[in-house]
Amino acid sequence: MSVDTKQVAKIASLARIAMSDTECEKMVPELNNILDWVEQLGEVDVTGVEPMTAVIPNHQRLRDDVVDADPKTGGNRRDDVLANAPVAEHGFFGVPKVIE
Repeated sequence: MSVDTKQVAKIASLARIAMSDTECEKMVPELNNILDWVEQLGEVDVTGVEPMTAVIPNHQRLRDDVVDADPKTGGNRRDDVLANAPVAEHGFFGVPKVIE
């Protein structure tokens, strides 16, 4: 696969990047080199290789989502929080409509 100046100009317009004809001509070999490299990656035998998102294993450390019933230290303070709201509706903050 290769690109020409017309395709580079189309890509630039889609990306909202203003490019002159000279700049488009300079980008043609660069983009073609990138596409050649991607084609080389497609030739690599990856059978038996598990997909991964990072080189090192990452594990999210999650905690249990527990609401503390003691109003001095934690949750169940909806009424206290909504007391500061200019408008409260049905236990939630009331906000103006932004989409018509």
